[in-house]
Amino acid sequence: MSYDLAVWEGERPADDKTAGQVFGNLYDRYIEGDAEEPPSERIAAYVAALLERWCDITEDEEDTSPWSTGPLIDEASGPLIYFAMRWSMAEEASAYAAAVAESMGLVCFDVQLDRLRP
Repeated sequence: MSYDLAVWEGERPADDKTAGQVFGNLYDRYIEGDAEEPPSERIAAYVAALLERWCDITEDEEDTSPWSTGPLIDEASGPLIYFAMRWSMAEEASAYAAAVAESMGLVCFDVQLDRLRP
């Protein structure tokens, strides 16, 4: 079981409902869409910041990484990253991921709770 977050570039939506709609549109375009787009510079920098704290699961020899898939950068497309964390580490990792997103001026959306973070 995993815990999913979405982080994207753009204006912070006014409320959770609007954020859900924005996420849905971005997901349809960048994750489900046919065109593969490299991560934007800001999203790549965000992923790098996450990996400074915890290594990529593909390099995790000690089973300490919270990421469920890897390489983590492969979960990003254009201005969006939609990524999963191991449930056992989700509270700490999602709080950190949300704080990093906020510090970088990115929007963080909790897919499970259908709400903006933090």
